[in-house]
Amino acid sequence: MLDELKVFTGNAHPGLAQGICDYLGIPLGKAKVTQFSNENIFVRLLEHVRERDVFVVQSICSPVNTSLMELLIMLDAVKRASAGRVTAVIPYYAYGRTDKKDQPRVPITARLIADLLTAAGANRVLTIDLHAGQIQGFFSIPVDELTALYVLSRYFKEKDLQDLVVVATDIGISKRARDLAEMLDAPLAIIEKRRVGDNDKAETLNVIGDVKARRVLLVDDEVDTAGSLVGAVRTLLKRGAVEVYSCCTHPVLSGPAIRRLAASKVKEVVVTDTIPVTGRKKLDKITVLSLAPALGEAIRRINTGQSMGEMFKGH
Repeated sequence: MLDELKVFTGNAHPGLAQGICDYLGIPLGKAKVTQFSNENIFVRLLEHVRERDVFVVQSICSPVNTSLMELLIMLDAVKRASAGRVTAVIPYYAYGRTDKKDQPRVPITARLIADLLTAAGANRVLTIDLHAGQIQGFFSIPVDELTALYVLSRYFKEKDLQDLVVVATDIGISKRARDLAEMLDAPLAIIEKRRVGDNDKAETLNVIGDVKARRVLLVDDEVDTAGSLVGAVRTLLKRGAVEVYSCCTHPVLSGPAIRRLAASKVKEVVVTDTIPVTGRKKLDKITVLSLAPALGEAIRRINTGQSMGEMFKGH
């Protein structure tokens, strides 16, 4: 069925979409995705998709709202062009932190985006490491959620770091950190922190577990302003850690993140390419691993009706 498969992309991360197509051995679909001077977005598919199995690849990354609107309009264009099935491939799902009402009179934006994607024409969603697992349940269509843990664990296995301990940057990420610790056959520790207000500031409180004279691998799902990461590195070094490495799936790296990482004593920050790491974000201590093969294989399995779970056997 691969000859019936089409992959299109918006402007958020064309490099990743091309990597997916390279894995699949197919050309990237041709589409015009532009913005008029009045900031209205225009989309036109430059090849037919009638009754085809179409995948639209678009991370909802900076500029977030433009990327989101491009994705919605592309889905609508594909649906109106009579595609047989439309899958939104969203490596990074923005607004994932707004997944519940944790204070009065606030929205649940992650649910709103799920509704928008469905209304725009998505028949299914393929994504990677959602901030909160329950976001899958916000959709009334199938959602396949991949994880970057296998790619990250393979990288650190090859580094063969001695006396390693995996540390969760907060209690919320502890399950993912525990899974990575198991893959690396390392003990787990957790940083207990309390976020102060809603201004991206966090206060690091305590380390649950022993890190003295150990190499530490900090785990999180994303690095945004890097405030939590840098604070955690400081705390761990004070507690006697020899070296601190960090890994995450989504390198958001907004605001002061790059400046903070450059000044930090973190040894290496290992991320994936769910979000492009380009321009000033390219630091020597940032290593980018590609998830294009994993996404390509997932797309191939969706297209041919094979099990997604089989992808991870033997890891």
